[in-house]
Amino acid sequence: MQLYTPIELNQLQQDLPYLINIMQWVQSFLAKPHPDLGRSGPVCPFVPYAIKSNTIRFAVIHAKNMEPQQLEEMVLCYRDTFLELEPRDRESAINKTILLIFPELDREETSKLVDGVQQKLKPLFVDLGLMIGEFHKHNESPGLHNENFRPLRSPIPMLAIRFMVESDLPFLINADDIDSRIKFLEAYIQRFENEARDQKNLNKACQALALAKEQIQQEKVLHLNCEYAAAK
Repeated sequence: MQLYTPIELNQLQQDLPYLINIMQWVQSFLAKPHPDLGRSGPVCPFVPYAIKSNTIRFAVIHAKNMEPQQLEEMVLCYRDTFLELEPRDRESAINKTILLIFPELDREETSKLVDGVQQKLKPLFVDLGLMIGEFHKHNESPGLHNENFRPLRSPIPMLAIRFMVESDLPFLINADDIDSRIKFLEAYIQRFENEARDQKNLNKACQALALAKEQIQQEKVLHLNCEYAAAK
């Protein structure tokens, strides 16, 4: 049973157009094939099941003039909420998603808040076997099967919270910061080492992790050699 106060109704009335807009985008874009995708099937193969199982949740966040730290704390609260939401069994929960919608942000604020918060919090999500993705009109991230396709462009800026899946490896293996890459790959291996459906991905992650650790060791040796040479 759902009860509303007058204030809640007024807020719902304001938020409803944004919720409808994003739901339509989810149904007409993410859940459908696209000629530029570079593979068969919907843009996001999990979305049709998520719609059918009713496991997508939406929230409208009025973040205008909000400081990044405020938004970080709010997003972390939604992360904790996500973990508590049903379904919680591993097989069903893979289709569970929270979409955080930010309707009032201009391009500069989107870069500062949506992109900035996503980059800042990604390690905290990956460590728990989660992913946090940024969506907005100016997102330049290319598709995995067609570098000219832009699958993360949405009509309104958003952050998406979901569980990590095996096909997320490309988003983790290419981290520019080598320390982050090692942490991401360790989290990926920990999540899938006992239940990987695609052993090739797991092997690739293990190889990439070994190379990253070797690179770290080589950099340490080089640094020590430089210090030794400078001291002579």
